[in-house]
Amino acid sequence: MGFAQGVSGLNASASNLDVIGNNIANSGTVGFKSGSVLFSDVYAGSRVGLGTQVAGVAQNFTSGAVQTSSRALDVAIVNGDGFFRLASPGGEVAYSRNGQFNMDKDGYIVNSAGLRLTGYQVGANGTVAGGSPAALQLPTTAMPPNSTQNIAAQFNLDSRSIAPTATPFDANNSTTYNYANAVTVYDSLGNSHELSTFFVKEPAPAVNTWKVYATADGAAVNGGTEVSSLTFDDKGVLTSPADGKMTVAGLDFANGSSVMGFTVDVTGTTQFGNVNDVKKLTQDGYTSGALVAFAINQDGTVTGKYSNEQSNALGQIVLSSFMNPNGLQSKGDNVWAETAASGQPLTGTPGAGTKLGALASGALEASNVDLTSELVNLIIAQRTYQANAQTVKTQDQVMQTLVNMR
Repeated sequence: MGFAQGVSGLNASASNLDVIGNNIANSGTVGFKSGSVLFSDVYAGSRVGLGTQVAGVAQNFTSGAVQTSSRALDVAIVNGDGFFRLASPGGEVAYSRNGQFNMDKDGYIVNSAGLRLTGYQVGANGTVAGGSPAALQLPTTAMPPNSTQNIAAQFNLDSRSIAPTATPFDANNSTTYNYANAVTVYDSLGNSHELSTFFVKEPAPAVNTWKVYATADGAAVNGGTEVSSLTFDDKGVLTSPADGKMTVAGLDFANGSSVMGFTVDVTGTTQFGNVNDVKKLTQDGYTSGALVAFAINQDGTVTGKYSNEQSNALGQIVLSSFMNPNGLQSKGDNVWAETAASGQPLTGTPGAGTKLGALASGALEASNVDLTSELVNLIIAQRTYQANAQTVKTQDQVMQTLVNMR
């Protein structure tokens, strides 16, 4: 027996202890993947064998437990083997399972090392554009205002109403109309205005016809004349206008905004023997707004919520997977780099049922280290090291005996 076997065993056991110690040290590291040492025997032409060597360290890429978090930028990958795709400001790409992100001063979503999360940008039409992934940057500017273009409304006009005897129509005289309602609209500068509509029932024989008048901020629309009329059949169903749409145009608020015009869709409005009532009243305009919060959806879409109660897609996170994740090179800081052994990344959008997995916002993937197993492995590795040390000690005693025989 020579020293080589025992020394190789000591070296291999020391490496095993290092890996186990690293696993234990990172049992609380988000997204960490445990490792295990692969050993191989050494013969090199010897029939007895020259000991052992470390053939490599294999990483266990099984998912860790998902834990809830209170931060919107904490993201976990669930039910998939994808990796977050990160890029340095210089363009170097890395991959990680650690979803602890922050927003830097420039609006980029970054990890603790400053690497930027990548994804698809939003195009000019407000939808995710796709193409080549790039660093996601949340806007720091306000959302511009949007002028009201369409109003959707549904009313019930009481068929029992009696045509007003007081004429002509006067918005300031409630005896000249049967029913009124109001909605807030927005001009091109984001200023709000109150649009009021007034319904006046026609006398016999046109008892199923109502004239519609309007005011904007109290000023008469259309010169004070009717803007439209509504006609119903004997079942209370709207028949005119046939498309259910009224047009309001030429609103000039003399505040520097564009002259306003919009469509009022009253499809579904009825004339039943019930109280005057509004069933639906919405419009598509809004004032400017600042980004106040954002959410990350399962498919990776980052949705911004603004102070004007609007929401916009800000981008979409992408994930990457590899044919051989064990071929990835660990770079520290919870990231890996692509190698020839790992194969090229397969990059796409996350989602339920995909190989990449879905995203869970406000959650983190814990380390997959099984601390109990690692402590048991630590005892075994310690015993192995001691046993190999004993072989070296025994060989030393044999050599000493041979020396003493001379």
